[in-house]
Amino acid sequence: MQLVIVESPAKAKTIEKYLGSDYRVLASYGHVRDLPPKDGSVDPDQNFAMEWENYADKARQLKAIADEAKKADRLILATDPDREGEAISWHVQEVLKNRKALPDKVERVTFNAITKPAILHAMQNPRELDTDLIDAYRARRALDYLVGFTLSPVLWRKLPGAKSAGRVQSVALRLIVGREREIEAFKPQEYWSVTADMEQDGTPFVARLVQWEGKKLDRLSIGNEGDATRAKADVEAGRFQVQSVETKPATRNPPPPFTTSTLQQEAARKLGFSADHTMRIAQQLYEDGAITYMRTDGVQMDGSAISAARKAVADRYDASYVPDKPRVYQSKAKNAQEAHEAIRPTDFSRDHAGSGDHGRLYDLIWKRALASQMASARMERTTIDMADGTGRHVLRATGQVVLFPGYLALYEEGQDDSQDEEARRLPRLREGDAPAKKEVKAEQHFTQPPPRFSEASLVKRMEELGIGRPSTYASIIKTLKDRAYVRVEKNRFFAEESGRLVTAFLERFFEKYVGYDYTAELEEELDDVSGGRAQWQAVLDAFWRDFKPRTSEVMEQQPSAITAELDQFLAPYLFPERADGADPRLCPNCGEGKLALRGGRFGAFIACSNYPECKYTRRFAQGGEGAGEGSGPETLGQDPETGLPVERKSGRFGPYIQLGEGKDAKRASIPKDVDLDLEWALKLLSLPRTIGNHPETGEPITASIGRYGPYLAHAGKYARLTSTSDVFETGMNAAVVKLAEAAAGGGRAARGTASREPLKILGKHPRTEAEIKLMEGRYGPYVTDGETNATIPKTVDKDQLTLEEAAQLIDARAAAAPARKKPAKKAPAKKAATKTATSKTAAEKKPAAKKAPARKAAAKPKSDA
Repeated sequence: MQLVIVESPAKAKTIEKYLGSDYRVLASYGHVRDLPPKDGSVDPDQNFAMEWENYADKARQLKAIADEAKKADRLILATDPDREGEAISWHVQEVLKNRKALPDKVERVTFNAITKPAILHAMQNPRELDTDLIDAYRARRALDYLVGFTLSPVLWRKLPGAKSAGRVQSVALRLIVGREREIEAFKPQEYWSVTADMEQDGTPFVARLVQWEGKKLDRLSIGNEGDATRAKADVEAGRFQVQSVETKPATRNPPPPFTTSTLQQEAARKLGFSADHTMRIAQQLYEDGAITYMRTDGVQMDGSAISAARKAVADRYDASYVPDKPRVYQSKAKNAQEAHEAIRPTDFSRDHAGSGDHGRLYDLIWKRALASQMASARMERTTIDMADGTGRHVLRATGQVVLFPGYLALYEEGQDDSQDEEARRLPRLREGDAPAKKEVKAEQHFTQPPPRFSEASLVKRMEELGIGRPSTYASIIKTLKDRAYVRVEKNRFFAEESGRLVTAFLERFFEKYVGYDYTAELEEELDDVSGGRAQWQAVLDAFWRDFKPRTSEVMEQQPSAITAELDQFLAPYLFPERADGADPRLCPNCGEGKLALRGGRFGAFIACSNYPECKYTRRFAQGGEGAGEGSGPETLGQDPETGLPVERKSGRFGPYIQLGEGKDAKRASIPKDVDLDLEWALKLLSLPRTIGNHPETGEPITASIGRYGPYLAHAGKYARLTSTSDVFETGMNAAVVKLAEAAAGGGRAARGTASREPLKILGKHPRTEAEIKLMEGRYGPYVTDGETNATIPKTVDKDQLTLEEAAQLIDARAAAAPARKKPAKKAPAKKAATKTATSKTAAEKKPAAKKAPARKAAAKPKSDA
């Protein structure tokens, strides 16, 4: 018997189908072991010896693999064809070796697609494990561990509120923060454009002023309304004749097939997918045998695939769309060694695969790969210059006409494939023609700051700088989101305060290690390890020799000294110069103290140097013109009952109101939907509000505002309210109804009850006559017949699900479910005297061993560098 090990059960099932009965295929479910998250897992003093630990949730799978391995004549390691795949195979081999279950014959096979020809060819061409790739994996894993477990404790102790830092993700975060600084420092510049709507032979077109008063204009030449008005008047007064017509042929070549990074970029631009989501969907398409391996920086395709693509083009279009020679692309990556072929369909005659997001991503991959073997697009670009009688003012019109679409008939990179090239068509004009001038416009514009990074542009920039590697981009971005160092709004990254502070700390105290050039050079050294050109311990030693002393040096500094350094480093951001020349650090509350950065239990904030006499504070990152305005205490009035002042203040967690001082002071946060005045302040300070006693239980019902917004409370049960005003206006009847609805929805308000309604009634089960409903559940859509619930696979679009497909899902789920046991009858109580030697009382039974917390059974994501 021959044992084959792969990562996922879906992959195992497909491969076992292609192999004979002599093969047994098992899945490892991703990595089977890792460095335990504790000090000492990597020992620099022992030549970077690494202590590995098996995942607790993989015990059952490892036992199954070991049991089969003991019976096998040959072990075939068939994990993915990259560094991580090589590492998984190595870990499996090491675990079996430690358990003395390793067969005498161990071989490694790789394939770029899960198709029968590719699998059979791989089995006939085995090799040994690639020690260079394994060493590169160990070097990266050790580096990530050493940075995380050495630098993160420094952050925790010296920068309250910071979570952690990473070798590559901190550099990616620096890119986002750096762009935020560029935007804040940007000063918009006014400029004007002058254009003329013109027409020739019934065809309208637009021309712009490119020369005025004998001077050539660039974009910023006309900088004020007065000049723009004069230029507009000159154009309106002039009679413009065609001075020159220049036509140039142009050719556009198709882009190469997708690599990992270009797939992530294009899926973000065209489909709105995150990098993480793109890689999950691509992984499933690969395991389904629809596409080739999706972690690659190679752009070339196999010769047989090129032939298949050219045939598909000829079948779909005509011979003119097939270039004379096959197109061969060369990778620009310095070390594209991990999975050489580009991402492409395994079968070019298959233009659809899956549905929903799977179908959309497959369509993108199929079009891009097919277009890469299509003819170039041929165009004609025309430039027409028109001068007035003086020759001092010139208008220019440009246009482009597609003469032959070529690959553009199928695919256009980086756009939504909706742009109409014909809209740019210019009328046929000759020298001396005088087209009609319909209207002249002078429009004001302002220069724009550089845009914030999207996932596509961030991945592109990281690739340009050589930071990280394509297989790690998705996990790097996900880590930044998970740690709340960044937030995403309208598909753009915004740096959070915590992200800005961590970046400032690293730039000030670990500048070298968040440097773009240094990070790229280290990546090249790791690539040299994978290529057999460098020794992995030597690379680690060179890094550790400088890094460890630096962290020790920073750790010895007092937190107050760290904060003082950051105060100076961040001064241009926190305390920018004011337009009126006033001191930006002057406290707006007392007018005497100086503002400075302070560190607290929950993070950094700005405070007055006159504390405790002056208690002015504001959140970190509230710099800029007018930052102090409204940030200090503002007296709203006096409480009529106590005579104490009611003040509006701003703290580390945002604005709040306060009644009184000291320990007895009452405080309340200010909701966003409140236009605050004294009346509202007193209402908020009076909370919680007692509505009355519940008519059934006699227990009080209260209304208040909590961490998640306004709510009702009764006897430990809660119901959400929609607005702050509801807290003060909801009466007894409405409160009882809302609490009842929340209880019926499992603790959720009306939203919970709505979710119980079916999305669609599909009809009666063709075999049982039970009504089948399509439902939306907590973990996604499912179908049910009232007895059995069946989850809808991710590769199936719920909106396209048929009655028969739903019935099959329910039948399969019912067949797979374990038989229900009848409830056991309660045994009669035994007398102590009847205890026998063969039976034990509950007190004598050995208590069950405490189970380790279960890990997810899904395959572990690739290393996040």
